[in-house]
Amino acid sequence: MSTWLLILGVGAGSLLLRASSLVLLRGRKLPDSVTLSLGLVPASVLAALIAPELLYARGTGAFDPFSPRLAAGLVAAAVAWKTRNLLWTLIAGLGLLLLLG
Repeated sequence: MSTWLLILGVGAGSLLLRASSLVLLRGRKLPDSVTLSLGLVPASVLAALIAPELLYARGTGAFDPFSPRLAAGLVAAAVAWKTRNLLWTLIAGLGLLLLLG
């Protein structure tokens, strides 16, 4: 029972936080600096999710500069930057990971 109350409480808190920004900011224009900062949030969240997977060895949590995942990630990033093509990025990154893994 307490687990369900916790889930409902966290859900209600999340809903209230999201709804409060919509209600409190309705009809107001945000400053350009805030709008610019909010535009950078998705890239920073993605980097925060991906970086530990590439930099740290699974199981030990130690930094591993010779990880196959890091090599595949760097190659995929280079292909993405050069070609701007998602398919080629996936093929390059996953192909190298399969070869090295």
